Amino acid sequence: MSEGYEALRGGAAWLDLSGRGRITARGRDRVRLLHNITSNEVKKMRPGAGCYAFLLNPQGRIQADLCLLCCEDHFLIDTEPELREKVQQFIRRYIISDQVELEDVTSQTAAIGVEGPLAESFQLPDDCTKAPFSLTGQPGYRIYCAAGRMAKTVGQLEAAGARPATPDDARVVRIENGKPRYGEDIRETSLPQETQQMHAVSFTKGCYVGQEIVERIRTQGHVNKKLVRLEIDGSKPATPGAKLMVDGQEAEITSSVYSPHFGKVIALAYVRGA
Repeated sequence: MSEGYEALRGGAAWLDLSGRGRITARGRDRVRLLHNITSNEVKKMRPGAGCYAFLLNPQGRIQADLCLLCCEDHFLIDTEPELREKVQQFIRRYIISDQVELEDVTSQTAAIGVEGPLAESFQLPDDCTKAPFSLTGQPGYRIYCAAGRMAKTVGQLEAAGARPATPDDARVVRIENGKPRYGEDIRETSLPQETQQMHAVSFTKGCYVGQEIVERIRTQGHVNKKLVRLEIDGSKPATPGAKLMVDGQEAEITSSVYSPHFGKVIALAYVRGA
């Protein structure tokens, strides 16, 4: 087991998440616009609050996922690296007469994940913003700071006992925790209920793009497949797209890893009739 993996599982690790996309939304109509085009409750958010949300098309399919952080005079939108442009294009499509300005601040800022059972014991470095987001599903948070402050911030974290974790370390722990990633486990054709990530959806907020389909599925109470976490005996991860039977139902693997913690393969898969 690597030092980073052990820190994520049993201590505290830091993750370089600066490659993720970061976009600010400013202007007097930012709350109303984001509320109307995302799947989660935005109007009730207060500075310092964060939420996970989907951008859906009118057919209810997930076009992107977002971590939204409410700040005093703007929202910070944090998303997967490959969704940076897509998210901005999606939002701009709905800016008609709204006073909303988007700015891609990825290159000017740094993002650091602090995750693991001991993450909350760390003192937040000066001049940093804290957000309640976890990449791996472990306890923890995300720190945002100016790009030029990253080395100093990492130095403070390491001096306090945080160990560096690699993207591979994070991926193993994420899958162990059954936490899906957009582009790997959540697809452009996925419906929210299929992913089982219902903390991204508000059923009381009223209308938003794709809401009619999501509500219809909730009323009918059924989708044909669901993303589930599987434990598979053995040490060789399954190939994405591989099919296997789980309790008599067909499962399609989206991602899998060998887990040192569980001593077996952990996978995420869409299971029909789950």
